Amino acid sequence: MTHDAEITIDQELDLKGVVCPYNYVKTKLKLEEMTDGQILRVTIDDGEPVKNVPRSVTEEGHQVLKIEPYQGKHYRVTIRKCGE
Repeated sequence: MTHDAEITIDQELDLKGVVCPYNYVKTKLKLEEMTDGQILRVTIDDGEPVKNVPRSVTEEGHQVLKIEPYQGKHYRVTIRKCGE
């Protein structure tokens, strides 16, 4: 995991209130638009989304830099796009 000062967010995706499996699908589509090495910060709900999205993007070969609580019932997941 990395400190905020070292991370430059290239894209943000707000998926609060989005149900599974659309959290992962929307995250994957956004990552496909990005260049290798760019950073995506996704805001997702607690529960299944925060369990599944980090695991799924890691399985796709991307790097989860940070998972942090955000506004009570949400999380911010910071992901670095890695080559596929």
